Parts: sequence; C-alpha cells; structure tokens
Amino acid sequence: MNKKDIKNYTLDELKVEIGDSGERSFRAGQIFSWIYKKGIEDFKAMTNLPEAFRSFLVNNFYISKVELIKSLKSEDATEKFLLGLEDGSIIESVLLFSDQGRITECISSQIGCKYNCLFCESGKKGFFRNLSVSEIINQVLLIRKERGINPHNIVFMGIGEPLDNYDAVIKSIYIFNSRNAFNIGSRRITISTCGIIPAIKKLQELNWQVELSVSLHAPEDRLRSYLMPVNRKYPLHDLIDTCKNYVKKTNRQITFEYVLIEGVNDSLKQAEDFARLIRGFNCKVNLIIFNSLSSSLWKPSSLQRVRRFKEILTKRGITTTIRKSKGDTILAACGQLKALYLKD
Repeated sequence: MNKKDIKNYTLDELKVEIGDSGERSFRAGQIFSWIYKKGIEDFKAMTNLPEAFRSFLVNNFYISKVELIKSLKSEDATEKFLLGLEDGSIIESVLLFSDQGRITECISSQIGCKYNCLFCESGKKGFFRNLSVSEIINQVLLIRKERGINPHNIVFMGIGEPLDNYDAVIKSIYIFNSRNAFNIGSRRITISTCGIIPAIKKLQELNWQVELSVSLHAPEDRLRSYLMPVNRKYPLHDLIDTCKNYVKKTNRQITFEYVLIEGVNDSLKQAEDFARLIRGFNCKVNLIIFNSLSSSLWKPSSLQRVRRFKEILTKRGITTTIRKSKGDTILAACGQLKALYLKD
C-alpha cells in the first residue's frame, strides 16, 4: 500500500479521510495542531491520539519534509533559502523583514516556469512540474524549524506561476488560513501572477480577501509580449478588463507590478501610457528596480528615472510605491540563487 502525504489534505479533506477510517473526525484538528502548530514530524509523538489510531496513521500516511541545502543572508537581514525536495528537485524561499518589524516569506509554487519572462531566472531552464500542497506548505515549516520564525505575511512570488498550479495553491491557502494550522489571515496572503486570465476569473468566484498582484511591466502589447511571452495568449487589454471585473466582483484592490529596466520600459512616455491603461478603477502600483545578474545585458533604471516615473503615475491619481530593494547581495530575485547553484 502506498502511504499518502498527510500535508496534502486540507482540514475538511482530512476529516473525511479519518471519518472513513471509523475514527471521529475531530481528530483531524488535533493532527493539524501537532503538525502545523507544534512542528511534530512523527505520528507516534501525537500523544492525545489513541494508540490504535496512531498505528493507523503510521500505516497509511507519512509526514513529508524538505531539506535545507543552502542559505544566504544579506546586510539588510533578507535571507534566501535553497531547499531540496524528496525527489531531488530544488526550489527557493526568501524571508523579508520590513522596517516596521513585519516578516514576509516569499514561497515557490512550481519547479521552473512555463512562461519564461525575459527578466526572470525562474523559467530559463524550462518547466518541470507543479509543487504539491505539502511542498508549498513545507517551505514555511522548514524555515520556522530552522529559524524559529512565523511569518506575518505569505507571498506566492517565488519560482513558478501560482495560478498555473491553481488547485495546489488554493488548498495550501486553506491550510495557511486555518486556525488549526498557521492561522494567517487571508489579507496577509498575496498571489502574484503574470496574468493567467481563466485562473483570475476562477479565483474571483471564491470571493476571498487574499491580495492579488499582477505583473505588467509594459504599457502596450508589443513590448509586453517581448518581455512576457504570456501576453501573446492573454493580451494586455483583455487582462486589464479581467482585472477590472475582479475588482468589481470582490471589492478588492489589485496591485500591478512594474519592473523598471533602463532604456526598455522606463521612459516618461511609457509612464503616461501606463497611467492611461490602468486608471479609473481600484488599483495601486509597485515599481520595482530591476535586480540583475552580472551576466545580464540589461541594467536597472536610475533612481532619478524611477522617481520621475512614479511622479507621473501619482499625478494621474494612481497610488504608487517604489519597492525598496532587498537582498541584492544574495541573489534574492526569483531563480537567481538556484541558477547559480546549478551552474557551480
């Protein structure tokens, strides 16, 4: 009999599994507490469960783990983790610390990425597979075990496109949100997407309070298709219409991400075009200064140009922030540490 990874189950799913075994379903909450609150990795140590039930769990389930391969810490306390999965695959997670003391963990959702945005290292080697629910959850558990840190916020902005692994990401959010597990509020969980329109429409039907962040990086189709090939399948104006419907349906603000690359997408005209594209509904903009590898042909925009870009958006009534760069010295952008590790 193949044992099942117990971390792949939401609380409601585990209640059904346990009920089918003849045990009372409330035991699922106890198991969640042992695994997600106390960090226990052995069914035999779950002492408030009947001994016969613990034997049932041992015979039918297992508790998966990930391995810490390497970590790097920058001067601003940002820490990046290279993690090994049970099949030998490698993913990344990052811990970010705000000036206000808030801790955010950036987690991966796939091994590789199908969409190969030109400024991102995640898709350079292609797509291999989706992460399971347990592999998503285990990133947070491993860092808590290693560093004793419980993040205030979770962002799906690591390796992979979260909405391309929709079911596993949604199930993991149920677990992050569960009072029996991590008890992280929905508004402190962010899904970042390159713009998978069918999945955004599906997400809006859940009417959750999660934050949605959409990567744009260009104000018109030709440049965006060059930077982000996904635009050929889901063109910019269709994406903006979908975002407007999402805001109307959920009454939630959308964040647009815009990476500024010198001489590529940072002109003042492009700022004006961008403002026209997105104004008129509840959104805000994060401007991000390009974080490049030494081998990159592109350079980050100057701080002066970034500020002028922001000024134009702000004058057009669009709430805009410049995301403070963190972890530059440790290759904290998506896929950079993994790319260097695999090259060595």
